[in-house]
Amino acid sequence: MIKHIVFFQLAENVEGKTKSENAAIIKKGLENLYGIIPELKKIEVGINHPETPESNYDICLYCEFESVADLDIYQNHPEHLKVGTYIGKVKTGRVCVDYEV
Repeated sequence: MIKHIVFFQLAENVEGKTKSENAAIIKKGLENLYGIIPELKKIEVGINHPETPESNYDICLYCEFESVADLDIYQNHPEHLKVGTYIGKVKTGRVCVDYEV
């Protein structure tokens, strides 16, 4: 099994929306991929709690896949690319780890 964990830092005001509005849009967009992309076995999207340090990243994405090949299918799926395009417009940072268990 491959676990895919990504953290995003978002800009304060982009696309005419606040950081929290963009975080909610991203969360919904990513969660909606479940059931659309069969290779995506599990997904959780968390928005950082507002009372925690500002140095924290804003969004955490956790996904599970059967294989790296399935992760690649997910990453190149047209619906994922749509969400990714939006994220690309509003993010200021991204870190990722993919590991096998």
